[in-house]
Amino acid sequence: MIIIRPRSYLLALVALYILIISLSSVNPVGESLWCCEKTTEGAWCQNAPESDCNLDYDKVPTSCEASAYCKLGWCYDSKEGTCLPNVPQRVCNEAGGVWKIGTEEPVQCTLGCCVIGDQAAFVTQTRCKKLSADYGLETNFRSDINTEVACLETVTSEVKGACVYEREFETTCRMTTQKECKELGTASQAEVSFHAGYLCSAEDLATNCGPTEKTTCIEERDEVYFLDSCGNLANIYDATKVSDKEYWARIKPKSESCDYDQNNANDAKCGNCDYYFGSTCKTYEKSKDKTNPAIGNNICRDLSCKWEGKAYQHGETWCQSNSNEGNVPGKEDFRLVCYNNDVTIEACDAFRQQKCVQSETNGFKFARCVQNLWQDCISQTSQQDCENGDARDCKWMRNGELDNKSREVFVCLPNYTPGFDFWNSEGEAPGICSVANKDCVAKFQKGLLQKTWKCDNSKLENHCECCVNGEYDGEKYEGCTGDQFQWAQKKENLCEALGDCGEKVSFIGVKGFANRTLFTRNGDAFEIK
Repeated sequence: MIIIRPRSYLLALVALYILIISLSSVNPVGESLWCCEKTTEGAWCQNAPESDCNLDYDKVPTSCEASAYCKLGWCYDSKEGTCLPNVPQRVCNEAGGVWKIGTEEPVQCTLGCCVIGDQAAFVTQTRCKKLSADYGLETNFRSDINTEVACLETVTSEVKGACVYEREFETTCRMTTQKECKELGTASQAEVSFHAGYLCSAEDLATNCGPTEKTTCIEERDEVYFLDSCGNLANIYDATKVSDKEYWARIKPKSESCDYDQNNANDAKCGNCDYYFGSTCKTYEKSKDKTNPAIGNNICRDLSCKWEGKAYQHGETWCQSNSNEGNVPGKEDFRLVCYNNDVTIEACDAFRQQKCVQSETNGFKFARCVQNLWQDCISQTSQQDCENGDARDCKWMRNGELDNKSREVFVCLPNYTPGFDFWNSEGEAPGICSVANKDCVAKFQKGLLQKTWKCDNSKLENHCECCVNGEYDGEKYEGCTGDQFQWAQKKENLCEALGDCGEKVSFIGVKGFANRTLFTRNGDAFEIK
């Protein structure tokens, strides 16, 4: 329970006043007494010789019981919510309190029950707000409860323990709460006694309930528990404590049980399972559990999973796709989840409109499907805009061409190639793939008496970067500055980066097709497309 202790300056000062005023002054024979509001020694409202009175405070040649400034009243601290009766006004004011004369209790000093979590205190409403704020909890003030005993019972009623009673001439027991124990006594008209924190198997209670080697699983709990001979729940299963009298006498919290904060999966001797760490109580099954429990028929089952030869912890998620060959037609991403020893597969959006991203913390994997922001990549004209990861998922690539100043030309393309219904001639595939269509015509010329075709690379329109020097059909070609196969490959990469375009192999290994002519003859010019 919460114990309210005076911590404010008001309470400390008033407590000092009460202590000092209770002391008697020694009066020299024949010397008259005055009522000193405060003495030179710091005492308040004392009958003492005039010489003992503090000159900064009032004094009268009469008894303090008859002096106005020593009249008693209530002192209230509005910050702490504390109240004290029988306090002089000056004492209260100097301590920062609010004073009210008389013996009648002020409304703000009315006490009620302040419930704070699983604890309670009999205090004022203001004090309740202060305590709730200190503990970071909501204020729960019960003005309908007007005694401290009743207040404490609001929280102790849920305390668990052994409820002992007589039944059929035997002393028996049931593990329950104090509240339920009282209700049991009322319903059965039997005399009951509640023992907080005790197990029914405790020898001191002298009931007919005792230790056993039986264990059980409880719904909504992770752990394996012992059962006593009356069928009551005992402590967490620990094979080393099966004959330990003390372990069968008092309730032990999870933190004080065997191998706390560990997985304990397949542990034959310890039932302190923990769902967070990947284990929970289950009836032993040879096909699912590696270890037979030493006692009973329940064990902490391992909730981890096996997938394609790899082990994953309970709760882990990871990414997988149906192909390892890049972003090929038909490839999709999936999010896999290990949950309760089973793996479930969740597909990200079709046509790679979503991608699966995976991270890892201390070896524990997390995965999620996120949107693939590829739609406006091709319209970006600067590397900075293209690679703005907050706005889009794109990459800045060479497109295999030169501008009119012989500089390489770059283009912005999807970083994670999307898919679409490429088989549908009326779908979006033709429009997207056509962005990468390009004819590069390398032009060659030769004179009447010349035997070699030449590409004039001083003229950009001749596109000498698309061809390669060599001999074709018995004739020689020169002047080329590139390689038509490298150029074609760059264009193919550009095409494939747009989506399911180009000569790709699908996720099931089927190769696509395309109509592409690399060499054509046009009169005296040799064209490479």
